[in-house]
Amino acid sequence: YFFFLFSGIIGRSWAMVFAAGGFKVKLYDIAQQQLASALENIRKQMKEMEKSGFLKGALSAEQQFALISVCTDLKAAVEGATFIQECSPENVEVKKKIFSQLDLIVGDNVILSSSTSCLLPSKLFTGLKHVKQCIVSHPVNPPYFVPLVEIVPHPETDASTTERTYALMKKIGQSPVRLNREIEGFVLNRLQYAVISEAWRLVDEGVISATDLDLVMSDGLGMRYAFIGPLETMHLNAEGVSDYCERYAEGMKLVLNTFGPVPEFSRETVQKVNQALSEKIPAVPKVLDARRKWRDECLTGLAKLKTQMKCD
Repeated sequence: YFFFLFSGIIGRSWAMVFAAGGFKVKLYDIAQQQLASALENIRKQMKEMEKSGFLKGALSAEQQFALISVCTDLKAAVEGATFIQECSPENVEVKKKIFSQLDLIVGDNVILSSSTSCLLPSKLFTGLKHVKQCIVSHPVNPPYFVPLVEIVPHPETDASTTERTYALMKKIGQSPVRLNREIEGFVLNRLQYAVISEAWRLVDEGVISATDLDLVMSDGLGMRYAFIGPLETMHLNAEGVSDYCERYAEGMKLVLNTFGPVPEFSRETVQKVNQALSEKIPAVPKVLDARRKWRDECLTGLAKLKTQMKCD
């Protein structure tokens, strides 16, 4: 079975993904109340998605829910696990402590995986006895609706650990990608931060409003990026990548050379962007939660469309 350390948003979502794949799942947390709340949340989400036709996997919501159990004892929780996915807060000391504890109680076949979005494997796993079994499997929030998983090895991670993790993610319907080596921000966040950085500069310099900037992505670049990446976009926007570079390399370099330094994300622009976004979506829990729910429904619909397009 599969074991998820901590039952927050990512842990719950991971548990649902694995249960949808037909695997037995155990959720661990230090507080029983947190686990009870997580189970209730999972049951509710599964029922809602079954009702709306968005439930993943071949099993019913009831069958999937029956695959999930909970535990507050770490040693008992890891017993029999073949894959452990840590989902604790993004704090290097907290995560290192957890992996040190796991290192003392796991066998030589279990994979120790972290959901970290930016902490390097070398910061988390160096010095562990089971370092060859350690890996980062970075999901995209929320993993139930967005399938990408970045698989990032520690320099000492065994190739079989990477391959087994990759195969497992494929089996449960995620879209894993392998990084050949660790790098700050991995790949998704490096691309995301590059976009945020230029978006911020354009708003900061008064070139475009914050709401119009978002429209450029949602009704422009984002529409094709939902199906093809930037490199395939180049390939299709000319007679292949070589032709694209021949035609547009000089123009691209001209524009790229006008990019400014890394923004400070200073208070004045923060207030301007926050005001623009808050007019559209007031920054209060009730409204933000409703918008997140809408976002997840959009992502689910898009995921179904992408699957349908692939079948066609």
